[in-house]
Amino acid sequence: MTIITKTLMAAALMALPGLSNAAENATHDHVGATYHAVKLETDFGRTKNTDTASWDVDAWFGGDTHKLKLISEGELTDGDLEKAEVWGLYSRNVATFWDAQVGLRYDAEPKGHTYLTAGVEGLAPYFFETGAHLFVRDDGAVSARLRQENEWLLTNRLIMQPYAEVNLNAKEDALIGLGSGLTSAEIGLQTRYEFSRRFAPYVDLRYERKFGDTAEFARAEGEKSETLSLNVGIRWLF
Repeated sequence: MTIITKTLMAAALMALPGLSNAAENATHDHVGATYHAVKLETDFGRTKNTDTASWDVDAWFGGDTHKLKLISEGELTDGDLEKAEVWGLYSRNVATFWDAQVGLRYDAEPKGHTYLTAGVEGLAPYFFETGAHLFVRDDGAVSARLRQENEWLLTNRLIMQPYAEVNLNAKEDALIGLGSGLTSAEIGLQTRYEFSRRFAPYVDLRYERKFGDTAEFARAEGEKSETLSLNVGIRWLF
């Protein structure tokens, strides 16, 4: 399984330069102009005497065809860092509304590991923002993540954003508490009020669940296999 997936990833990486002609035909670069944007979300919540906080950063720099992306997300529980990820990606437009991406992801917590990352990001039918990525860890372990979200405009300023994310793992890894197959999933609904595009307070109702052996590993460590939280936060756009 690992060998096959590595081969697929290598083929995907080799194919990226070959997609250049399709991308150049499909896009209309604004005379080489470059732009940038940074979205920052920080929130805080409390569940059964446990304080939680999280952050989510999504930043990019570049033009219509080529972009550099920096992504970071993480969670704290009672002040302790539970999860922290940083991604650095090269993103290239390969079709209308779709980019192919390759780069690295580094996890500081729960365990320090570096991942070779490849995937796609774009707009699926019915306006679902979609990200699908494959990861090869520095010790050869393979995993994947799929995330989708949508936006419902209740008014021009009041917006509901449902989202879902699933994580998969190719092989059981007891050292970091992961089983094989579907390891965890998350669904949520963020509701925000945009005083402007740059500033929007929000509430985020989120349900997370671990599955199979991943849930068993969590319970053995005294952790919950599922959580429901309500967080309050602010979304900034720079």
